[in-house]
This record gives sequence, structure tokens and C-alpha cells, in this order.
Amino acid sequence: MTDASLPNGGAKSRHGSLTSVDARTKKRNTAEKRFRAYGVVAIATGILFLMVLLYAIITSGAGAFQQTFIKVPVYLDPAKLDKKGERNIDDIKKVSTFGYNPLIQNAVLKAVEDAGIETPLKKSKDMKALISASAAAQVRSSVIENPALIGQTVDFKFLASSRVDGYLKDRVKREDLARDKNIDAEHLDIVDGLMEAGVLKKTFNPAFIFGADASESRAEQAGIGVSMIGSFFMMLVVLFLALPIGVAASIYLEEFAPKNRWTDLIEVNISNLAAVPSIVFGILGLAVFIQFIHLPQSAPLVGGLVLTLMTLPTIIISTRASLKSVPPSIRDAALGVGASKMQSVFHHVLPLAAPGILTGTIIGLAQALGETAPLLLIGMVGYIASNAPDGIASGLLDPNSAMPAQIYEWAKRADPAYYERAWGGIIILLIFLVTMNTLAVFLRRRFERRW
Repeated sequence: MTDASLPNGGAKSRHGSLTSVDARTKKRNTAEKRFRAYGVVAIATGILFLMVLLYAIITSGAGAFQQTFIKVPVYLDPAKLDKKGERNIDDIKKVSTFGYNPLIQNAVLKAVEDAGIETPLKKSKDMKALISASAAAQVRSSVIENPALIGQTVDFKFLASSRVDGYLKDRVKREDLARDKNIDAEHLDIVDGLMEAGVLKKTFNPAFIFGADASESRAEQAGIGVSMIGSFFMMLVVLFLALPIGVAASIYLEEFAPKNRWTDLIEVNISNLAAVPSIVFGILGLAVFIQFIHLPQSAPLVGGLVLTLMTLPTIIISTRASLKSVPPSIRDAALGVGASKMQSVFHHVLPLAAPGILTGTIIGLAQALGETAPLLLIGMVGYIASNAPDGIASGLLDPNSAMPAQIYEWAKRADPAYYERAWGGIIILLIFLVTMNTLAVFLRRRFERRW
């Protein structure tokens, strides 16, 4: 007799029919649905916080990529710039930026008058609050480069002061002017008039991306370009030191080292080093590379050496994981056809593990690129990177800054314009980090082999 011939049409357990959902099964199904709902809520919460973070970063830092400029014709008075009239470059260089300021202020005042702006500010020195302190140096450099400009009226495009730029970006409010000693309501009226006349404009500012840092009084001139070069040289040091050392150590530990208490001790310490706070590596770099070896302070070479020490555990751990993922049958097959141990590793295992090794290396570099604490200890935040290096040796050994250190330095300065630039620097840093992690995913997918 079969189950189909049972009088009740099916088998039964002592708890009920197998074809019906009992109370315990319903309870398990409900718990599973509830757990799935928790997972969905957790993912949605994470995405929400991520969107809020990105919105805060973009809205706070987007203004750094725009800057206010004022375009005015400046008469280069020979009586001020070349009193002897001989066009002797040595005499022209003797005129400091203080000699150029009155010419620029007169030009701005004339632009105000030509625009028909009614203002109680009738003196040229009253226009000083509208122009960046870098304007005089800009004109002086142009005159020294081409002395034939003296005696002519030349159009210049100057950076507006940080207060004027802040007013156009809603960072400076009229109701707060009572506490601001750098600008007043009459100046803002002039700004409104010059905007309508087209003399004052807010445009894209490439100097923020490619320029250099500036002093406290010239926030509008500060850029992150030179510190990007400093980060580039540090990453070169990390790449050329951490990659070969980390991969070689991983190959030895995974493929050749005997399994005993010493290798176990080394593995435990490598894992512990990966969890050591980065500032500890900064203290180590300060003590060894600067105070003992006497390498130059704030140099990208020192920063790269410190970040190499910090990145090595990450590269070693990821490389060993990649080597372990290669099936033992690959090694056995190579040894079976007469290959040596080294040939089996370098000709067969290592190429198959290369995607994981590259991924771990890029992730380690991305981690090092965003580190700030080690750079604090070697002095990179105490140096204003105002000039780009003129060669590889200069890029490695001359004092410079790095993107995370530059952002930290801007964030602690008093002028709100630097705070905006700190957010803009974070945007650039995030672009680099996302690019590097995307490259890591691409390389893993591109060269990954399945077996």
C-alpha cells in the first residue's frame, strides 16, 4: 500500500499534516521576514547617512571652486615705477608692492566712478578692502617680466578680497558687519554696483586646484595644487618601497617559511601592526627618520617612509590572502611536471594571485593617501607650501605639504574662506580615493580567473 492510498489522502505527523504550516513554522517564517526587514532598514539608514555626508561635503566645498574676480584697467605710471625713465630692470625691481597699491586702488576707484555708483567712499585707499592683497604682486611681476608696459594702461584681472567673495557666496552677511573690521556696508553697496556693471564676476577658479597655499591674509589666493604634488611624491615612495617589500615578505611567509613558533610570532605581530593607530607610526618616523637619521623635516621622503611602515601590514595581509586563494592543485601540477618550488611560485601561483595583490596594494595606497596623523608628527602642517618643486630630488627632499595635512591646516585657520577651502580639498581628496578604489575593483574583475 502506498501513501496515495491512505484513507486520509496523505501522511500525517503527530504534530499535524506535513502539507500545512504549523505554528512553529509560521513563527520561524515571521522571524526570517523580520530579520530581512532589519537588513533593509540598516542598508537604507547607511545610504541615508552617506547621502547626508556627501550633500554636506558638496554644498560646503563647491564654493571653493569658484572665486570672485574684478577686471579693471590699471595705468602704470612711470613717475611711480621708473622715476629715472631709463627702463633699468634693477631700478624697476626696487619698487616694492607698496608702490603698486596706489595705482591699483586708483584704477578700482575710477571703475566705480565710471559705473555711476553713488558712494561716500571717495578716496582711492577706501578701495583697498575690495582687492586681494595679492594684486600688487601680480602687477609687479607683470611689469618686471615686461618693462615696456610702463606708461601704458593695461587690463588686469584681480582676485577680490575674501570678504567680497564671501558676500557673493552668502558667507558674509550685512547684519554681521558690525563685528567685521575688514569691510562695511558701503563697500558691499559698491560690490553690488560693480556686479551690475559687469566689472566684478564670480567664475571658475582653476588656481584652487593647481595653485599653492597662501598666508592668513590672502585666503582667496590659496590652492591645493602644490600639496597634491607633495602627496604624489609620497605615494611614489610608498609604492616603490611597500610593494616589493610587502610582496616579497608575503611570498616567503606563505610559500617558503617553515611553520614554527617564530613564523607564528611574526604573523601575529603583522596582524597587530595593522591595527596600530597611525599616529604611533608618526612618532616612530619622528624619532628615527628625523631625530636619529636627520632627514629633512616636512619632506615628502620622510612622509613616504612613515606611510610605508603603516601600509606594509595591509599589503602583506592582502597578498597572503591572495596567495592562499590559489588552489593547491596548481602548485602540485607544477611540481609534478618537474618545476622547482620557486618556478611553481613565480611562474604559476604569483600570476594567478596578481589581481588580489594589486587590489590590496591600491587599497593600501588609498589608505595612506588619506592619513593625516603621521604627517602632523613630522611637521607637514607647520609649513606653507607656496612653490612647486623644480625636480624629482626637490620634490622628495624639499619641505612640502600633503592634501590631508593641507586640509587640516586650512580647517584651523580663522578666515571662513579657509574653512570653505578645507571642504573643497576634501572633495578633491575623495575624488582621488574613489578613483583608486574603482581602479582596484576594475583590476580585480579584469584579471580575476575562476577555476
